Order: sequence, then C-alpha cells, then structure tokens
Amino acid sequence: MTVTTNSPIASLQLLSNRSRTRPPNPPPSKLRPPRLLLPLRTRYASSSSSSFRPSSAMDDSTCPCLFPLHRCKILHLVRHAQGVHNVEAEKDEKAFLSPSLFDAPLTPLGWQQVDNLREHVHASGLLKRIELVITSPLLRTLQTAIGVFGGEGYVDGMNVLPLMVANAGNSGRSAYSSSNCPPFIAVELCREHLGVRPCDSRRSISEYGPLFPAIDFSLIEDDKDVWWKADVREPNEDVAARGTKFLNWLWTREEKEIAIVTHSGFLFHTLKEYGKGCHPMMREEICKHFANCELRSMVLVDRNMVGKDPPVTNYPGKIPAGSDLPSDTAHKKLNEKTI
Repeated sequence: MTVTTNSPIASLQLLSNRSRTRPPNPPPSKLRPPRLLLPLRTRYASSSSSSFRPSSAMDDSTCPCLFPLHRCKILHLVRHAQGVHNVEAEKDEKAFLSPSLFDAPLTPLGWQQVDNLREHVHASGLLKRIELVITSPLLRTLQTAIGVFGGEGYVDGMNVLPLMVANAGNSGRSAYSSSNCPPFIAVELCREHLGVRPCDSRRSISEYGPLFPAIDFSLIEDDKDVWWKADVREPNEDVAARGTKFLNWLWTREEKEIAIVTHSGFLFHTLKEYGKGCHPMMREEICKHFANCELRSMVLVDRNMVGKDPPVTNYPGKIPAGSDLPSDTAHKKLNEKTI
C-alpha cells in the first residue's frame, strides 16, 4: 500500500523542484563530493568541541564564507534511536550476524530517546520549520522519524491516514497522526551500510505499507530488498559515494529545510568525505560518530550551481528606475578625467 500525504542555512553542497524525482541507483566507489558541509550552530545530544587552537597561519578554510541564501538548504541529520541490534551487539559483536535481528526495531529505551528528542524538536520550534522528513526504509528509522516528527495521537475516525498504526513493529505504541506535521518519504539511498548483517536488511515495501500508511514509499523501485547481499559487505567508499549521490539528489527537491533520519555508518562515511579540507575543529563537529537519536543541523551549499532554486527573498532594486552611480565608481571616473 503506497500513500502520499499533502502536509501544509558555514556550508554543505548539492538540484530543485521536481518533488517526485527518483533517487539514482547505487553509485561507483570513487565519487568525491563536489560540495561543502558545515555545522549549523544547533544540535541535540552532541559532545563537546575539540580543544584544538588555530595557529596564525591557517589556510583559507578558516575564513568566513558567504553564500547566496537560495544556494543553501538546512539539513537536520538524525541517527535512529537505540535498536535491539545495538543492545545485542554491545554484549557480543557477532550478534550483528544473527538472523533474529532482521530489520531490528527500537527498544523501550530507544522509544524514550525518541520522546526526549521529540520534546526538544517541539520546544525549540524546529518542527514548525521543517518542510519534509526523509527516512531510511528500515523499521528503526521509520519508527524514529515518526516518533520524533510525526503528528499527535491518531484515533479512528480521523479524516487523515495514520503515519504509523498502533503497535507497529511490536512497539507497544499508539498510532501517530499525519496531521500537523511535515510530509514523510522513504528513500533507499540513505540506508545503512549494506550487506551481511541481517539487521541492515529491510522488509518488503508491501509489508511496510499497512504499518505506515501515510509514508510515501513510491520512490523505492523494488518491493523486495534487492540491495542487501548476504555474502557481500558494502565497501566504506561505496557507502560514502552513495551518501554523496543522496545529497546531490536533495537538490532535486524544492524544500529548503529537511529532516533526515538515517544510520550511524551511513552518516559517518558520508560526512567524513565532506569534512576533508575543513578546519580541524569543524571537521570534528562534522565527522564524529552520531549517538543514538542525536540530531545535528548542517547547511548544504550548492557551490557548483547544480540547483535551480530561485532567489525568492532577493529584490532587484531601481523600481522605479533612476540614476544610481556608486560613489567608488564615480571617484574612479573623476580620477581618470584628471590624468
């Protein structure tokens, strides 16, 4: 079942307003990110900064940067809350290979983490600014995304679909409404490190549909999980390349402020590429591993002019038209006449 809902800024880089553009297939491993990624000074549950002190001869990466607003997007990156696989692997790393952890759900502690982040998102006013929620199509990310950014409790008889039905994935949770929240879409490109570990394999989309009726799964081409291979673990560089493709794809979206709920490995390998060339303190902010249910806000900057977003807040001036010779230009012309 596939349902689409209609719900009513230093730097990172990457196209613009075809909202149903399908993400590209898995990428080649040598792709380097052409864009820049820097932290927006707001975060949740992150650790303290590095004690590195810059010398007087730092490179250009220490200089402040200015970018046109319409060449930027704000991304709120979230790692899923604690999953059953996180707990079991803490006891024995071999548990990652257990078939019983297939598409692992959140733990009760994970749901508490979700509730706390939800409170932060509401109290900070962040939820009101987010135009779109993108989630990896695995149970733990779907549950996290809905629990943090979804609408208030759903009851039978409402004239909207639930984002998540009651007890989805044996969560013990009541249903979540799709009203008074951004639209949600599932995107395959932001999945966790692929292969070998059953916890990183997903269910069929036809199984997810009835559990998450108001999530748009239409951008996922295959009902079955054809990306995950039982005997091949995706190389780290391929994860980073896939992450770059995902961030490039974001520029096919018209939304300017987007929440993305994804995974530790995906975030680490993707962001590590973007931290190259940054000031060491900023690199630390960008590249360190995410904690469960941590949120970091980043600015995505389209330095390669890939996107097509218009400068909606710019104003051309000279309306009505009139003389407006700048003083520095006038001074230059005066000097030219006296020579």
